Amino acid sequence: MAKLTLVQSINRALAEEMKRDPNVILLGEDIGKDGGVFRATDGLLEQFGEDRVVDTPLSESALVGAAIGMAAYGLIPVIEIQFMGFIYAAMEQLVSHASRLRNRSRGRYACPIVIRTPYGGGIHAPEHHSESTEAYFIHTPGLRVVVPATPSDAYGLLIASIRDPDPVLFLEPARIYRAIKEEVSQTDPVPLGRARVVTLGTDVTLIAWGSMLHPTLAAASELQERGIQAEVLDLRTLSPLDTPALLESVRKTGRAVVVHEAPRTGGFGAEIVARINEEALLSLEAPVERVTGFDTPIPLPRQENYYLPNKSRILEATLKVLEF
Repeated sequence: MAKLTLVQSINRALAEEMKRDPNVILLGEDIGKDGGVFRATDGLLEQFGEDRVVDTPLSESALVGAAIGMAAYGLIPVIEIQFMGFIYAAMEQLVSHASRLRNRSRGRYACPIVIRTPYGGGIHAPEHHSESTEAYFIHTPGLRVVVPATPSDAYGLLIASIRDPDPVLFLEPARIYRAIKEEVSQTDPVPLGRARVVTLGTDVTLIAWGSMLHPTLAAASELQERGIQAEVLDLRTLSPLDTPALLESVRKTGRAVVVHEAPRTGGFGAEIVARINEEALLSLEAPVERVTGFDTPIPLPRQENYYLPNKSRILEATLKVLEF
């Protein structure tokens, strides 16, 4: 079994799906000869040719619009947007067309496109290269939002996303593209819409996704040294959310902390807290805490670590709910 980084897992998933289905094609800026900004498509042009690995003009709106038309007529386009901060030019296509095509056509057409994009901070880049604005897209009915946190999940979730008949926004945490390696042995897709319990616990539930899983696990490890058993839940798919898994964990522990690097106001953590309050309020022993980014643009590199949630901030919030 090969040990792969997250970006290598993505490359492997793309290659295997292109071999399996000749309708899978890749579109994006500099994804061919250059292999993409983070080299996620490295070597695929040589394997599959320029008819299936297509370098496109610098126009996100045109890129996604063209992919919608391709998908409606039988192709499965997998798009790379270089950074999440560049995706807003394509919001008209994603929100008004891709997400609505099935409903608008009363099921006559599907829109099986995957929009891959690196997201989040931690790579010392300018602000538009470090966005974490998943909440914009979770609010859009008909659009799935998927965020892997490990190489294995990146592989399995991307396969599932490519095979899904509806549009999927696949957010890749740039901070951990090459930060961790693990054995990737599975051949089956990881079903969309299912969270993963990473560590079992009885005292508090820590909820995270993407790169935030890793400081959350570090906090859980330190809590364990103090005799506190934290259950860590990796959501993996944000839309649709695995509400049953979320509620099952919170009902067991009675306490919860949500961790995300997006700004606090209107962040997805607020929706998670609302669902817990609506359906598991009587199980709570304390108010749910959120550990988030701040309501500012992500700062330049010198202040980036201050902006991003870290182990100490997660510990502080967790101890607060435990001491309530």
